[in-house]
Amino acid sequence: MSLKIRSRIWIELEDQVFLGEGRVQVLKAIDEMGSLSKAAKSLNMSYKKAWRLVDSVNASAKRPVIISSIGGKEGGGTQLTPYGKSLVHLFDEINQGCWDYLDTQLDKIEQL
Repeated sequence: MSLKIRSRIWIELEDQVFLGEGRVQVLKAIDEMGSLSKAAKSLNMSYKKAWRLVDSVNASAKRPVIISSIGGKEGGGTQLTPYGKSLVHLFDEINQGCWDYLDTQLDKIEQL
């Protein structure tokens, strides 16, 4: 018999989701791909949904989490700001800390 604990965390600001796994995945994909449209495609997500997720984080954050540049000779792009990168990193730390804690609790149950 294999026990599992399932859980998801998110951070709320005034009863609205500020950061969660979906938003963080989009931000990470933007950081990797350099473009919101490429990030959305890599996640099999519509551009509209990806934009909505990023826009909600940007609107709630203390500072901008992304910077967009309009096309031109090289084409446009989207980058995470240092603040955006810090939020992603901190969310990952919090999430991992939760999983580590849950694993210790699962070990206690398995030892009964």
